[in-house]
Amino acid sequence: MSTPVIQQTPLRDFSRVLGIGAYRPDVIVTNDDVCQWIDSSDEWIRQRTGIVTRHRANANTSVLDMAEGAAKEAMAQAGITGDQLGAVIVSTVSHPYATPSAAAALADRVGATPAPAFDISAACAGYCYGIAQADALVRSGTADYVLVVGAEKLSDVIDNTERTISFLLGDGAGAVVVGPSDIPGISKPVWGSDGSKWDTISMTHSLNSVRELSLAAEAAGSLSAVSDTFDEKDTKLWPTLRQDGPSVFRWAVWEMAKVAKQALAAAGLQPEDLAAFVPHQANMRIIDEMVKQLKLPESVVVARDIADAGNTSAASIPLATHRLLQENPALSGGLALQIGFGAGLVFGAQVIVLP
Repeated sequence: MSTPVIQQTPLRDFSRVLGIGAYRPDVIVTNDDVCQWIDSSDEWIRQRTGIVTRHRANANTSVLDMAEGAAKEAMAQAGITGDQLGAVIVSTVSHPYATPSAAAALADRVGATPAPAFDISAACAGYCYGIAQADALVRSGTADYVLVVGAEKLSDVIDNTERTISFLLGDGAGAVVVGPSDIPGISKPVWGSDGSKWDTISMTHSLNSVRELSLAAEAAGSLSAVSDTFDEKDTKLWPTLRQDGPSVFRWAVWEMAKVAKQALAAAGLQPEDLAAFVPHQANMRIIDEMVKQLKLPESVVVARDIADAGNTSAASIPLATHRLLQENPALSGGLALQIGFGAGLVFGAQVIVLP
């Protein structure tokens, strides 16, 4: 007796980004505002990072609210409705719930139920990871259209008084719809991780240590009674971000330029074939150094959204791409190299055809 053959959905050759959307919170935080909390200056922050302002969401605006705003614009631009979505992917490290996922709630908000929905925790590379997943889902025939969102409310996970990372970060969301294409629209990703350096960007507490601190405080009757056991910064129970800035800078400058070159090679392209370069908006000096190492010609438009938006982690690449297309509509249909890198340490890069 022969073994029955599993039925397979016919494969598609190609996918591409069909529409893009963005949500930028209304609250603008200047460098002078930031310097109320840390011993720094507007000049120092500009010189070291290229940041002039960053957007921050108010207390009533959630990660999900921002994701919804960006998603609806991307869907409208792609000309699809929620019931056409075959999957919803949200990349975030600042959704305040371990479960349920932001993606499941977002799918409901945009009318995509019962589409599968899941979150990606890959920090600043999360959007590129999401694009790789969406490309695979569309080309495998598993989904016709996939919504990919990068959304962060990093103001919820920073301590304004520390100066390794808090002054860099902003809030916002960017989204795209990936769907079928007659031409190659998304290249094979070059992606990976190096967990040996996981603690170069991390948080002050794990959930376990928060629980231990809470129990100790409860047993002692007050948090101050356990201050001899924990450093002053550790008595703040809410976990906040920290980074080893010099180590991260060196890794990003020297290792990520190599990844970007590998992504170009995987796509069979040369720097002069690109219309745009959209790196993660981590630091203007990192962006400038990558441009030099890639030997990009002046014809390639480089995204520098960090000056106005700060570092928005998973939201940074779609937000920067959205602004790039608003300011340079002639780039539509051109090729863009995008690369994300950050906590994990993780990285991901691919070339896309701009919507």
